[in-house]
Amino acid sequence: MNLETQKVTVQKSSKDIFEFLTKLDNFEGLMPESKEKFEVDGDSFIFGLKGMPEIRLVLKEKVEYSKIVLAAASSKLAFTLTLDINEVDENSSENQLFFNGDFNPMMAMMIKKPLQSFINTLSENMAKL
Repeated sequence: MNLETQKVTVQKSSKDIFEFLTKLDNFEGLMPESKEKFEVDGDSFIFGLKGMPEIRLVLKEKVEYSKIVLAAASSKLAFTLTLDINEVDENSSENQLFFNGDFNPMMAMMIKKPLQSFINTLSENMAKL
């Protein structure tokens, strides 16, 4: 299952947004209001949203100033969340989130809408930075 957000323009350079989001503590500010738990542990963080199981994301890949890849720590929910960062000018960047998960068709049908809503919220909150 592949999902993506609209591209959003952030009034920060690609370097600034990259450095901000490779500090995993900063993801807490992007989370939906329904966040009930958020804890950083080294190169990973765990979060819980109301009515959803807790999920641990691990910082899997960093490509300086252009890409950040987070992956689920659990093999039960195998997915990645990728942020592509493209510099517009020295004070702004265009950013887009991509979700790529390997789920059976029934599971994909059940989680597609909440997942799309979740990544849209992350993206919208990123635009407010």
